[in-house]
Amino acid sequence: MSKKAAAPMLIALVLCAATAASAQERKDLQVFRDISNQVNRYTQFTIFDNVEASIAEGRVVLNGSVTMPYKKNDIERRVRSVDGVQALDNRIEVLPVSQFDDELRFRIARAIYGNSAFWHYASMVNPPIHIVVNRGRVRLTGVVQSNVERMLARSLATGFGSFEVKNDLKTDDEVRTEIEKIGAADLPVW
Repeated sequence: MSKKAAAPMLIALVLCAATAASAQERKDLQVFRDISNQVNRYTQFTIFDNVEASIAEGRVVLNGSVTMPYKKNDIERRVRSVDGVQALDNRIEVLPVSQFDDELRFRIARAIYGNSAFWHYASMVNPPIHIVVNRGRVRLTGVVQSNVERMLARSLATGFGSFEVKNDLKTDDEVRTEIEKIGAADLPVW
């Protein structure tokens, strides 16, 4: 084969490989959306639970925290049923039982969702701000519309006797940019 004939063939192979990679990314993104749908439609998934999924070539890793052991198993079962999931690594943590943590969850949820700035979120089927409390340490996760809402939520979550408040809330724009940049890898499934 001459060098002239090999060049178009090489270009065709590169284009074919790029198209296959693009198709895999699209497929992973669709599988991610299906996983997100399965978790969000799970009736026992609450604002006190947080699940994040990463996917690469059909291999899914679940991370996060749930308040009850059965939720971890139910979510795993739901995600396994998604078409396109080849393998699943369930790293979801079950939060320890603690009356102090339960009281902290409810007081912080009441403070955030009782504030007039967050009423529109409180009326949603799946409110977007999640409050994860583990041994007195609070982590806010989810999506809000602006940086002002993010700061207000953190402010409302403090002052209840927690050891620390970690604010991992993201804005709509940050999530959109993240999705465009990395596809479905390492995104929360709120």
